[in-house]
Amino acid sequence: MYKHLLFPTDGSTVSLKALDTAITMARSFDAKVTVLTVSPPYPPVYAGDGFVFDPITTKEWKAINDKHAGNVQADVKKRIAKKHGANAIPVKIQFLSIADIEPYNAIIEAAKKQKCDLIVMASHGRRGLSAILLGSETTKVLTHSKIPVLVCR
Repeated sequence: MYKHLLFPTDGSTVSLKALDTAITMARSFDAKVTVLTVSPPYPPVYAGDGFVFDPITTKEWKAINDKHAGNVQADVKKRIAKKHGANAIPVKIQFLSIADIEPYNAIIEAAKKQKCDLIVMASHGRRGLSAILLGSETTKVLTHSKIPVLVCR
C-alpha cells in the first residue's frame, strides 16, 4: 500500500511517539522511512550607517543546525532500538535535514521530492490562544498537502 513514508520531527517527545507508528507501518508495508528535520534559515544581517549586526556567522549557524539534526537522528535511532528491538524486521531509514522559514512548506516539498506517499507526523495538541499565537505546522501540512497525512497524538 504505502512504499515511502515521510516522518517530520522536531525531536520532541511527542513527535518521537509518532515515530513508533511510522516504524510499525513501514514494517507492515515493507516501506522505507525518511526522517526529516527542518531548521530555520540563517537570520538576516542588519546594517545601517557604519553599523552591522551579525550575531552569529553562517558557519556557526550551520554547526548549530547540524548538531540539532545529529541529536534528532541519534534520538530516533535510540527510540527504534528501544521500542522495536534488535530482532525486529529491519526498516530502511534515511535522514534529511532542510533549512526553511516555513516548516510546513519544507515538509510538503520534501515529501514531493522524495516521492513519499504518506506523511506521518505528530500534533502537539495546542488549542485556543496558544494555537493561534504559536500556529500549528501540522494543521498547515494538513491544509496544504495533496499527499495523505497521518496525524498521531
